[in-house]
Amino acid sequence: MDDLGTDFNLKVVLVSFKQCLNEKEEVLLDHYIASWKGLVRFLNSLGTIFSFISKDVVSKLQIMERLRSSPQGEHYNSLQSMVAYEVGNQLVDMGRRSQYSDSGCRTVLRLHRALRWLQLFLESLRTSPEDARTSVLCTDSYNASLATYHPWIVRRAVTVAFCALPSRKVFLEAMKVGTPEQAVEMLGEALPFIEHVYDISQKLYAEHSLLDLP
Repeated sequence: MDDLGTDFNLKVVLVSFKQCLNEKEEVLLDHYIASWKGLVRFLNSLGTIFSFISKDVVSKLQIMERLRSSPQGEHYNSLQSMVAYEVGNQLVDMGRRSQYSDSGCRTVLRLHRALRWLQLFLESLRTSPEDARTSVLCTDSYNASLATYHPWIVRRAVTVAFCALPSRKVFLEAMKVGTPEQAVEMLGEALPFIEHVYDISQKLYAEHSLLDLP
């Protein structure tokens, strides 16, 4: 993954999620992967606190890049074509994960869940007062999303780590779009792009009963 560059700003990353959708509102996986790489750069810019998420995301992105470059890569052009291919060819473990632990459906589901956490957290940063504690905002967002899928010991370690998060002002300044006020305005404009991609993905997975893949 690239290091955070001086030309980075979070608005470019968030708006890039708009490019994930074609005219049929299919989720294009190349753009989805690229957009997630931008989010990883943002998380890494905040130090090692989010490494438990960013490292896992990076490993999932690498799996998806391998699938895209494989002989079956054409089936992984969009989320919709991937689901149709893997479900149609029984390449998804519905009750266990030993045989197809690196299936595209399972891998993107993990990214999908992490995206929900980040969406909730950024939205809470946008709507919270200036003196809001980011540790509380992040913990609440985590508990409403990723925590459901983590064992107790991981949940405990994560929430303890959140206590060391920087202030809300530091988060907003790290977005590289100007003042904290400008960052709040940007989030209001750009977060709907993530939400739209998330909602389409959620509906697709629900239609195929894939939301609880082990």
